[in-house]
Amino acid sequence: MRERVAQLFAECFGAKPQVISCAPGRIEVLGNHTDYNLGTTLSAAVDRHIWVALRLTSGEECRVWDGDLQKEACFSVTRLSDFQKGDWANYIKGILVALQERGIPLSGFDMAILGDVPMSAGMSSSAAFEMSVLLALDKALGTNLDWLTMAKLGQRCENEVIGAQTGLLDQFSSLRGRKDALVYSDFRSMECKPVPMPAGYAFVVVNSMVKHNLANEYTDRRRCCEAAARELGVASLREARHHQLFVHRNHLDDHAFACAAHVLGEIARVEEGIALLRAGEMRAFGRLLWESHESSRELFRNSCAELDRIVDLSRKNPACLGARLSGGGFGGITIHLVEEKDAVRYAEEMTDAVVAAG
Repeated sequence: MRERVAQLFAECFGAKPQVISCAPGRIEVLGNHTDYNLGTTLSAAVDRHIWVALRLTSGEECRVWDGDLQKEACFSVTRLSDFQKGDWANYIKGILVALQERGIPLSGFDMAILGDVPMSAGMSSSAAFEMSVLLALDKALGTNLDWLTMAKLGQRCENEVIGAQTGLLDQFSSLRGRKDALVYSDFRSMECKPVPMPAGYAFVVVNSMVKHNLANEYTDRRRCCEAAARELGVASLREARHHQLFVHRNHLDDHAFACAAHVLGEIARVEEGIALLRAGEMRAFGRLLWESHESSRELFRNSCAELDRIVDLSRKNPACLGARLSGGGFGGITIHLVEEKDAVRYAEEMTDAVVAAG
């Protein structure tokens, strides 16, 4: 991919790139919709990336070619506020605006993009895109931003430009993923550290192929969580306990109560999951994945028929230790914990089962 994006850049702009960067997509393992509630998550960077080749120019014009979309974008660094709804270039413009707000002087550039992270699948292609662009600009401009600043700049782009009220899970996972480890993130303390994954196990990703647009759904769920926190008298649901939720049950509408119960359950499952990983209790860890999916299905209501069908099929395969939707939900992917030796066969069997089920 490094060679391919360099070649693409040369074909488009007739020169060699100044810098090449990449950032991976991610899977969310446990901790669904907990990040903007200042909770905790377990996630993992994946072996698929968005690649960016970039060269600064002396003018103000930015020329961008996306080799996957086969689309071009041209704009000036002095006129970045012209955001068109649904325009993929908004991600780049949003990052540039965030850099300008930090007082970082910008120049024009040429940029080529290639990637193999599935879009709208729940593997955070958007955060991988943002972080790869930001990593390339940081290196080319010599700004030396720390990883946490980069993550927050990406979140600002998502929240204020794209309109998705997401937390920091995606950016944390993309920047802090490590080989043979999950990423533990605490969004209250901003602690982010690797948690070793026991050898001999793997996650199989099964894509429902249902595309999602999370902007409206995220906003709805986030408002419900914030309303529940206000009623409980806490700054965020991270500060709440299950008994408080039931004490205030009659003062919460059913949707807000269910969303809050899901988030509290997920935070608890993250902590239990870490203990099980350290003990090597992978069957028990897998059961947490199935519990998490049921919570998404019944409480948070961010599953869908296609996701439920895939997870239900996973229960019929003895090789699967646990499965759940991963990411925002409403479509996208499911993740399936299996022994590494069974991964390829399991993927083939699940493909056949999903096709047969229609």
